[in-house]
Amino acid sequence: MLFHYKRKLVTASLTLILAGATVSTAMAANPGQATEKGASSANAPITASVVLRVHNPEALENFARDVSSPGTSNFRQFLTTEQFAAKFGASNEEISRVTRFLQRNGIQVNEVASNHLLIKASGTAAQFNAAFAIGLRDYVRNGRVYHRPDHNPSYPAELADVVTHVSGLSNESFRTPKNHRSLSQPDFSATSNFVRSATASTGGSPKVTFGTPLTVFDVANIYDINPLYAAGINGAGSTVGIVTLADFNPSDAYAYWTMIGLPVKSNRILDIPVDGGGQLSADAGSDETTLDVEQSGGLAPQANIRVYEAPNTDSAFIDAFNQAISDNVVDSISTSWGQPEVFLFPTLFDGNIDNRGEFAAFHQLFLEAAVQGISLFAASGDSGAYDTNRDGAPFPFFSKVLTVDHPAADPAITSSGGTTLPYSHIFRGATVPFVVPTEEVWGWHGLQDYLNTKAGRNVDLFSAGGGGGVSIVFQEPFYQFFTHGIRKTEPNQNWVDIADGNIELLKLPANFHGRNQPDVSLNADPEVGYFVYTTLPGEGSIQAGGTSFVAPQLNGITALLKQADHRRIGFWNPQIYLLQNAVGYGGSFSPFHDITHGDNWFYSGIAGYDDGAGIGTLDVANLALWLNAF
Repeated sequence: MLFHYKRKLVTASLTLILAGATVSTAMAANPGQATEKGASSANAPITASVVLRVHNPEALENFARDVSSPGTSNFRQFLTTEQFAAKFGASNEEISRVTRFLQRNGIQVNEVASNHLLIKASGTAAQFNAAFAIGLRDYVRNGRVYHRPDHNPSYPAELADVVTHVSGLSNESFRTPKNHRSLSQPDFSATSNFVRSATASTGGSPKVTFGTPLTVFDVANIYDINPLYAAGINGAGSTVGIVTLADFNPSDAYAYWTMIGLPVKSNRILDIPVDGGGQLSADAGSDETTLDVEQSGGLAPQANIRVYEAPNTDSAFIDAFNQAISDNVVDSISTSWGQPEVFLFPTLFDGNIDNRGEFAAFHQLFLEAAVQGISLFAASGDSGAYDTNRDGAPFPFFSKVLTVDHPAADPAITSSGGTTLPYSHIFRGATVPFVVPTEEVWGWHGLQDYLNTKAGRNVDLFSAGGGGGVSIVFQEPFYQFFTHGIRKTEPNQNWVDIADGNIELLKLPANFHGRNQPDVSLNADPEVGYFVYTTLPGEGSIQAGGTSFVAPQLNGITALLKQADHRRIGFWNPQIYLLQNAVGYGGSFSPFHDITHGDNWFYSGIAGYDDGAGIGTLDVANLALWLNAF
């Protein structure tokens, strides 16, 4: 995957830039690379989504800012999907132009999205090859067969000013769920383990008991949600949305709520398959979808839940967001799936194919959500400051490099980070306890050192921790301009294939003023993690953590805030950064707790904003008061 500078990827008005990244021309054969099987069969069925450009992109950026920023004349003057389509979507003439082109090449048009941003189409490999001057080829990686083009598609002159991206020409995806299991699972034999009460101190550092999994009751206690429940705020009249890449059993969520003794609204879950829906298995990530529903629906027990579940491909992920946002029924959406943003650059993964048009495709959808008042949340990742490094080793066999996760890196979504709650525990083989004295940035750096020196475990936990850092794609957004602690990209960040002779694959830009993430955090450490119930084979009751829990928790919290405020909250970031700058921390009315300890293997918790925990954690009752005052 070599860079092609001849083609401009995205418009400047969408604030997506390349920031000077360069890549070598050397290709590497390594354990993570795919095996080519040859040209795709001419009759192979192909489904794709033609993503259309928004009109007036600069005006869309400005309106998304104003509608989300307190004090502007447009604040919370949200649009309907139809109003968005008329103001910013492709025109009927442009849609007809694309439709005629596809049909002329024998490709069937299946659906035109109501927001006028996407056309779903299907045909054969031969038809797509001819239409976009490509050659689709089949590959196998890790036992999965997929197809991708042999070079970038070409758009004829009639489409050049209309089409942003054609997703589906490649159906491979590197997106993974963002959850981790605890190192030592607790005993689930006693029902009392499922119902527990944690106590938050005045300093915002809750007291928890190690070995007893947390439930949504604990989240409510720790982050001061109970005053809303006491006032009758339970999510009634709100609808939460979940975008996911795996199927699940809705009965598992109802069973979880029953097991912890939480009354919920009946028949509240609507499962909406997109592009055929996702797979149902632990390997496919169904436990992720399950916990998303259990957590969001548990914190907002009377809210409705719409689950948009799609296959794990790039095009299906776009399609699922497109449907959830253009349906415009949900008040908030969370996703706990993502991939390192550098994976969308042309690197060794996809030969010479440039996937960066996906940045624009997602970003304009997220802007649509903002102007329609839909709050968006994405897990920041569970690989600390090194998003390409996973499961104790570089992924796959690459150098350690500071990277962030997408879509959380997009400036039009709220990136949901992770902390560790205070606990003390003597792990097996040790004689002294491992102590976390106060809520801190989640990163297993200190735990690894403890296990190796005190327990003789010789473990490698790098780089498990809350995702965070600086984007090399997205510029620093307006809401971070006046926030103390915002950083630039670090120097000497070169992505190197260490398995095949230290071949440099990507040189990341230094000193780039990029979007910083996460934005806000909650507990995500699996060692003080959450009870998850699922009937998936080999699963059952588990304790897990990860920023996968934080995104749906913020989703459920938004349902409560919407009910309390009698209107949609909209895009969080301009509002919470304004509050952080104006109100700060401490006192009885601050909506935030500052996280000043711990690290995610590179970024440490400091006073104010940091790339470990963002603004910090929440006092939800206080946040509700401030949002209501806007």
